[in-house]
Amino acid sequence: MVEAGRILLRDAAVLDPEAGELVEGQAVLVEGERIVEVGPEATLRPGDATVLDAGGMTVLPGLIDAHVHVTAASANLAELDEWTPTYLTARAAGILRGMLDRGFTTVRDVAGADYGLARAVDEGLLPGPRIVFGGKALSQTGGHGDPRPPGRVPLDQHPSLPTMTVVADGVTEVRRAAREQLRRGAHHVKVMLSGGVASPTDRVDSTQYSMEELRAIVEEARAASRYVTGHAYTAAAVNRGLEAGVACIEHGNLMDESSIRLFERTGAFYVPTLATYSALAEEGRRHGLPPDQHRKVFDVLDAGLHALELAHRAGLPIAYGTDLLGGMHRRQLTELGLRAQVQPAADIIRSATTVAARLLRLEGQVGVVAPGAMADLLVVDGDPLRKLEVLADPPRYLRLVMRAGRIHAGSLP
Repeated sequence: MVEAGRILLRDAAVLDPEAGELVEGQAVLVEGERIVEVGPEATLRPGDATVLDAGGMTVLPGLIDAHVHVTAASANLAELDEWTPTYLTARAAGILRGMLDRGFTTVRDVAGADYGLARAVDEGLLPGPRIVFGGKALSQTGGHGDPRPPGRVPLDQHPSLPTMTVVADGVTEVRRAAREQLRRGAHHVKVMLSGGVASPTDRVDSTQYSMEELRAIVEEARAASRYVTGHAYTAAAVNRGLEAGVACIEHGNLMDESSIRLFERTGAFYVPTLATYSALAEEGRRHGLPPDQHRKVFDVLDAGLHALELAHRAGLPIAYGTDLLGGMHRRQLTELGLRAQVQPAADIIRSATTVAARLLRLEGQVGVVAPGAMADLLVVDGDPLRKLEVLADPPRYLRLVMRAGRIHAGSLP
């Protein structure tokens, strides 16, 4: 990675995600980790900057994936509990590098990553996107986060284990569990509102946690100036979460119009994760997903596009997310094409930039090419507003990846 300095990107078409337009004939001046000026080259003061010629190509903000698990190095999540933290970190390092190679400069980890992994990336010890993490997700006994198969009774929750979840029941326990994640630096608290695919003993259509427990978790997050995001599939699970004060819903494949009305009333964010279902259906077994969990994929596979269509038509704030596991992380950009069946390119790009930045509470810092923002920049050969393939096929179109002012990959004249 090339160290940060003073860099001028000249002769560029700068993509404004919020406006959904390209502004041609622009230059971007970077100093250290941040953008200091954007505009026609003649108006900038480059000084002794290193000049990189974009040759009329498009400069856009680095992409944001708002639903990842950077420690999910296997689709058999129970297997991770048997690994040591050091081994899992080594596996996560490859996942992180791959994300940055694909143009993702910020990710929100919604179960698994912790303070140490985020710090290692920030300090440059591991190349990867900036990690906004939530620590371990909260699950009820027997919920989507309880790793035990039906025949096992003991549950080892030693803090040193690199598990992605913590099991807690009752108002007192969930308060303590939420406070513990927040103490460890979590930017949000993740709660399991329904059953899921990659869990051994629950049904996808189950609802999980009592309203009293959910409200207690939300209260703790708000007290720490954080928020709660919830894993949910059915309308019943989505609606219970929104009524309890959950600020973001993950997945939501089986929600309906009643859920849309609650989203509108509460202003909550929505993060579909279409990429993971097609990936799990096609190759989940090959990457370790147990047969009983693989069968559950088909409970939600075909419903995701309908849920996205409902949300898009209602104008909900929809952020980009993928939720991929194991060897399927390489499919991170397939979400673009899946969403293109419902959304125009400008909205999809917005979901991976400005909308995701608002969800992460980093508005104006990431997801934009503007003075004062982090210098997270991509240079692509083409116009992604007209042709999403420009983003979906990095080997062919991606020419430069800059993260916090440092050039991670690529080169320009």
